[in-house]
Amino acid sequence: MKLLGAILGLLVLAGGGWFGWKTWQKQEAAKVAEAAANARPTEATVETRNISFAVSAAGEIVPADQVSVRPEVNGKIDKLPVDVGDVVKSGELLFQLDDRDLRIQQASQKNAIERTKLELQQAERNYRRAEELFKSHLVAQEVFDDAKTSFDLGKNSLDNAEKALDLIEYQLLKTRVTAPFDCTVLTRPVSAGQAVSGSAGFNAGTEVLTIANLNDLIINAHINQADVTRLHMDQDVDVSVEAVPGLKIVGKVERLAPQATIKNSIKGFAARILLRDVDRRVRPGMTANISIPVASAANVVAAPLAAIFTEYNQESKQQERFAFVKSGDDWVRRIITIGVSDYFFAEVTSGLKAGDVVSLEDKTKTAIKSDKKVGVTRL
Repeated sequence: MKLLGAILGLLVLAGGGWFGWKTWQKQEAAKVAEAAANARPTEATVETRNISFAVSAAGEIVPADQVSVRPEVNGKIDKLPVDVGDVVKSGELLFQLDDRDLRIQQASQKNAIERTKLELQQAERNYRRAEELFKSHLVAQEVFDDAKTSFDLGKNSLDNAEKALDLIEYQLLKTRVTAPFDCTVLTRPVSAGQAVSGSAGFNAGTEVLTIANLNDLIINAHINQADVTRLHMDQDVDVSVEAVPGLKIVGKVERLAPQATIKNSIKGFAARILLRDVDRRVRPGMTANISIPVASAANVVAAPLAAIFTEYNQESKQQERFAFVKSGDDWVRRIITIGVSDYFFAEVTSGLKAGDVVSLEDKTKTAIKSDKKVGVTRL
C-alpha cells in the first residue's frame, strides 16, 4: 500500500509539473508575440496620398478698433443715453456734458466783442482825424502817434476777443461726444451727473465709455519662429472658436511682427489675423484656434519622413536626399527629390514610385549604391 501511494504521489507531481511547463510555454509565446506586435516597424511601402501642411496656433479674439472715450474738457455728465451692450451708429450721441457755464461765457464774450468793436471804431475815427490834422501841420507828432497807437491797440483787443470766443465755442463743441464709428459699448464706468476731467488737462482724463467695432475682430497670435517663414501677408487662414463648436471662420494675415518675442517660454513672432463680418456669437476675449495652410498636394507619391535621409554632397556642394529601396533581398540606396511635406509624409517627385518598399532604418553599411532615378508624375 505504501508503495502504491508513493507511485500515485509521483504521478500527481509529474502531471502538475507538465501542466505548469505547458502554461509557462504559452505565456512566453504570448510575450514574444506581443513584443513583435509592438516592435517599431523597420519598413514601409510608398503609396499615393494627399499631403497638406498647415501651421497651427492659438490666439485671443479682440476688437480691431477699441477706443477709451474721454472728454477733452472738464464738466459734469448731463446726458448719458447709452449703456453696456448698446449698438451705436457713427455720429450718434454717446454723452453730453453740462454746458451752461460755457453758454454764459459765450454770451459774455460776444458782448465784449461788440464793445471792443465800438471802441475800435472810435479809435479809428480819432486816428483818421489826427492823420489829416498832422498832414496839415495842425497837431504835433506826439498827438498823431498816440491816436495811431490807440487804433492799433483796439485792433489787437478785437482780435484777442474773437480768439477767446472761438476757444469757448470750441469747448462747447467738445461737450457733445459722438460715436466715431459704428460701435458697441463695452464698459460704462460713470453715470449721469458725475463730474469728469478732460484729457487736455494735466492727466489722461476720466474714462466715460469703452467702445469697440465688433463687426471687425482680430486675433492676436504667437507664431513659432520655425513656422513664421512659411507665412506671408494677406494669406487666408481657417479659424475655429472653442466657445462656438462647429463654427468655421476665414481670416487673413494682416500683420507679422518684424522682431521675435518670447511668450510662454517659446520664441516666436506676433501675428495679427483679421476677421470680417463674423458670427454674432463670437465675442472679444474668446480663444481661437488658427490653421494656416502652407502647402498641399493631392494624390501624389508619398514616403514616410523616417524613410528619407539627407547628406552633404561634396561634389555638388548641396544637400542630397536619398532612400533605401528594397530590391530582392538587397537594399539599394537611391537619390530622390521631394516636394510638399507635412509632419509625417513627404511628396516624392522623383526616385520612387508607388509600391516601393523603403527602409525606415539607415542601411548605409549594407546597401548597394545606385544613382538610378525613377521619374514620378502626379496622377
